[in-house]
This record gives sequence, C-alpha cells and structure tokens, in this order.
Amino acid sequence: MSGNPITIRNLGPEDAHILDRVRPGTFDNPVDPARAWAFLATRVNELVVALERGEVVGFASGTVLMHPDKPTAFFINEVGVHEDVRRRGIATRLIERICDLARDRGCEGIWLATEAENAPARGLYRALDARETKGIVVYDWDDAIL
Repeated sequence: MSGNPITIRNLGPEDAHILDRVRPGTFDNPVDPARAWAFLATRVNELVVALERGEVVGFASGTVLMHPDKPTAFFINEVGVHEDVRRRGIATRLIERICDLARDRGCEGIWLATEAENAPARGLYRALDARETKGIVVYDWDDAIL
C-alpha cells in the first residue's frame, strides 16, 4: 500500500467526513466526529491531510493566534504521519502547505514546539529552515500536554 500516490488537501467543515477514514495510528487518538467538525468550523484553525487511496495517513493542524500588541502568528499544533508511509516527504509537504495557508491568512510568524528527544522532527524542521530557539520552558494546566 505504501507505493500509492499521496494527495495533500486542506479541509473545511464540509470535509469533516474525510476524517471518517483515518488509518489507525495516524492521530494520537481516534478522531471524534463532533470535535473534528468543531475544529474545522472554527475558522482560525487549519487542518491539512495526506490521503492515500482516500484514507488519511498524515496531517498537520494549526491555529491563528491574534494579540492586541503583536503581529498575527500561526501555531502548528501537531504534525503526524502514519509509520507505514514515513520517509516519503509527506511531513515536508504537509508543513509547507500549512505554512502557505498561514501566510495567506496574513500571519507574520509561524511556530511550533516538539520534544527535545524527538530527533526526526527536529531534523525535519531544520531541513525546512526553521530556527530552533533556546531557553523556552513550557508549562501546562490540567494535563494539557499529553
């Protein structure tokens, strides 16, 4: 199955049904249809998927962040590619697409966070000319970072 062409597509609320066909293991948890629709219907969010034969095998999601005193920015929430189709450039295509969407929305900065030990992700982001910052500490409440 891993030799099939991959299609990259951004989704809107009318496309929520596409998330009915997700290869198990692509997202951290099973997709909840109501949450998926709400995410897509909230127009500050973007969801880009990678499709192989109509099945979601990768995704990137993000959110526009607006402040009264700073330029509009875009936070990439998560990037995931099913292990069966990794190392085919899918994550690169997903990130490039979601960054293009963010810039089209007028976002002047794009950022994300990953675990220090996630060497594959860090290598990918460096290959895409992202700047790795130092000295950032992340805090959460109510187990927000799972």
